[in-house]
Amino acid sequence: CGECGKAFRWSSRLAHHQRSHTGERPYKCPECPKAFKGSSALLYHQRGHTGERPYTCPECPNAFKGSAALLYHQRGHTGERPYACPQCRKTFPHSSNLQLHRRTH
Repeated sequence: CGECGKAFRWSSRLAHHQRSHTGERPYKCPECPKAFKGSSALLYHQRGHTGERPYTCPECPNAFKGSAALLYHQRGHTGERPYACPQCRKTFPHSSNLQLHRRTH
């Protein structure tokens, strides 16, 4: 990137990154005034309009717009706690939980 020096393996990733410097948002939602830097963000957003939730939980009836939300949800079923506090070793299912906890030390 000519602006910040960050390197990318793919030119498409560089183009997407450069939009963070220029503010360009070429992917426009046809349903509302919102616009996005990338096509995947637009697709995710459009699922809010259509109600589409293609990522279904195999353990319960819940479904989600994106795979990250499904993974976040599934940790409630599995009990996975991959984020550990380096000071006290307490573990958390999500990085945001760990960040909040670290403020207590």
